[in-house]
Amino acid sequence: MTRALEGVKVLDLSRVFSGPWAAQMLADFGADVIKVERPGRGDDVRHQGYPMPDRDGKPSRETSSFVAMNRGKKSLTLDISRPEGQELVRQLAQKADIVIENFKAGDLRRYGLDYASLSALNPRLVYCSITGFGQTGPYSHLPGYDPIFQSMSGLMSVTGVPDGEPGAGPVKAGYSVSDLTAGFYAVSAILAALRHRDQISGVGQHIDLALLDAQIAAISHIGMNYLASGKLPARMGSASQITAPFRAFACRDGHLMVAVGNDSQFRSFCNVIGLPALADDPRFDTNPKRAAAQADLSRLIEPAMLARTVTDWNEALAAANVPCGPIYTLDQVFEDPQVRHREVLGSVDHPALGAMPVVRNPIHFSATPIAIGLPPPMLGEHTADILRGELGLSDAAIERLHAEGIV
Repeated sequence: MTRALEGVKVLDLSRVFSGPWAAQMLADFGADVIKVERPGRGDDVRHQGYPMPDRDGKPSRETSSFVAMNRGKKSLTLDISRPEGQELVRQLAQKADIVIENFKAGDLRRYGLDYASLSALNPRLVYCSITGFGQTGPYSHLPGYDPIFQSMSGLMSVTGVPDGEPGAGPVKAGYSVSDLTAGFYAVSAILAALRHRDQISGVGQHIDLALLDAQIAAISHIGMNYLASGKLPARMGSASQITAPFRAFACRDGHLMVAVGNDSQFRSFCNVIGLPALADDPRFDTNPKRAAAQADLSRLIEPAMLARTVTDWNEALAAANVPCGPIYTLDQVFEDPQVRHREVLGSVDHPALGAMPVVRNPIHFSATPIAIGLPPPMLGEHTADILRGELGLSDAAIERLHAEGIV
């Protein structure tokens, strides 16, 4: 079966989340991805997260954070701080279509592995640099992790419990949203640059992607609401800035998320919960009015929602085409019949762990289906194969590199 990026070669010099996430998606699409890691230690996320259980259910050296970002890749351990290690990277880059790196701006220049150096050897190279603040500007030299960009992008200013309520204050999203957002933008940019190279110019280019820029862009309509109105958005908890009722409501045994998006849905919602008069109340009969008066509207809705269970309300509202859903814990997520039908959870055979679960890529191509390929690699698992197969090194040469600590 041919996959969408069959024949495309990726050299993944990145670590932690943003770059590896992008490279993993390219691997899902069929690209051949070589992940370069430090000898002995590897990617930092090999030491973060929970130990994966081995075949006997005991903790292994493989971690949940690493396997989440690195399926489909081959692992090559290589010391790029040493001249011979740098030369091996240059040789691999001459055979690659794509390089992904997320070192601090300028770090790879001192090794001769920056875009200018590698594109001189391979003009067709698409080189994607992912950094916290970008390649230019007063902050370009600074390091940063996901919470910094959630805070500086404005995301945390609109996330959390509203002022005046118990627990009020800014809250970060529950996962590394800015890292993964940057990874998504990186894949889009890389594919666009490949198309330009292959169909228009014949040469590659440098992609300069900053996590801060990407997260500001991803705020999208919230940012535009401010630019249009000049009004700073407030933290709304689970509610919406622009429509109502659009929030989690307490039910008899838990919470249900209700997302009413228009006047017709509001009328249906009111009928189901036994408050049909609300749909004709002049305070709430249009969406802008409901958004402006949602505190009053919520006070009227809340007692009705407490009368029944989450399951009861979910079934009744769904039958009336009112968007809603239970707030799942992760064990419930993977047991949901829709999630099971879509085969979101897959499995791959790992050489040390046996059959291990993976969350599959959510894209369904009609002509080039995504198949789970290689399992997340063990550190240096493919070093000899890559040096032998890609660069033609002899066994004796590989043994010398090992002995000298270069690989």
